[in-house]
Amino acid sequence: MSKEKKEELSFELKIEKAKELLEKLSKPDITLSDSLDVYKTGIKELEEAEKLLDEAKQIFIVQDKQDNNEPF
Repeated sequence: MSKEKKEELSFELKIEKAKELLEKLSKPDITLSDSLDVYKTGIKELEEAEKLLDEAKQIFIVQDKQDNNEPF
């Protein structure tokens, strides 16, 4: 599996995990302690997803610069 494909899957999984955690936070029977734990985990997942997205953007920026510098 290519690095890009692996990162894409990892990004998608992190977003899905964050959505699942948001659903847990929406449940009325969650305790305050549990909600704090779920919130912290969700923020961590979103930060990691954002990092993967930023890395992917950098790859596209570098590739675009290389493509623009190539003679026709």
